[in-house]
Amino acid sequence: MMSMTARFPGTVSSLAEDGLENGIAGVGASPRHRTFLVVDGQALVRRGAALMLTTQFPGASALEAGTVEEALTQAMSAPGIDLVLLDLDSLSGSRVEAIAQLTSALGSVPVVAVSAVQEGDEVIASIRAGARAYVLKTGPTEVLERTLTLILSGENYVAMPRQALTAALAGVRGASGPAMGQAPANREAALADRLTERQQDIFRLILAGCSNKEIARELGVLEGTVKVHVRAVMQKLGAKNRTQVAVAAARSGFGSMAFMAGTLTN
Repeated sequence: MMSMTARFPGTVSSLAEDGLENGIAGVGASPRHRTFLVVDGQALVRRGAALMLTTQFPGASALEAGTVEEALTQAMSAPGIDLVLLDLDSLSGSRVEAIAQLTSALGSVPVVAVSAVQEGDEVIASIRAGARAYVLKTGPTEVLERTLTLILSGENYVAMPRQALTAALAGVRGASGPAMGQAPANREAALADRLTERQQDIFRLILAGCSNKEIARELGVLEGTVKVHVRAVMQKLGAKNRTQVAVAAARSGFGSMAFMAGTLTN
């Protein structure tokens, strides 16, 4: 179940420094008990995913549901779910509606979608519907495992296949070309003018894929100060997460596509 992902923000290595690899809450701490909900219409695949989760996160439990309706029933009867793993390919109805149903009912509980579909439009639609990650089944299992660890660590993180985000950014830039009646350099300047000098520094580091901790180290400031600036940048750009920050940058023509591609990692 798994894929090459684009990451916003930080790196797996930076999280490992904080003791967050392998589902561990902190250096020297005992693993926190996690409750997962696996939604897959194929019983054998569903059971395999549940076993993978309980192996990766010692002490975790994994509930199983064959449909979105069963998943909602499970969620009502077993509060405290930490993450939903949703196989989009096994659904009989609308994939986007399924994600929207789950995210609406579960609130802040992250929904991670897995699928063999790689089309950019499908990926973007899933993220917009509320999925916190879209992981390809054709990739290595390590990608899904690391994605889950990053999301459960509390990072403001959205994962999606690299090729899908690259295509989406290219499409956004194409749509924001001459028809907008403004040269790319002017749009870039207009975006920069909305941010203070310090916010511009942080904006560039966000696009470079840096976590809040890495930005703090780079700029020599407190991590709390970085969080304040990141919130301000997102508010000014009308972005809810760092993926949307990148899309806003692409729409404005901010930097080259080569620079934007540098925010993507395998």
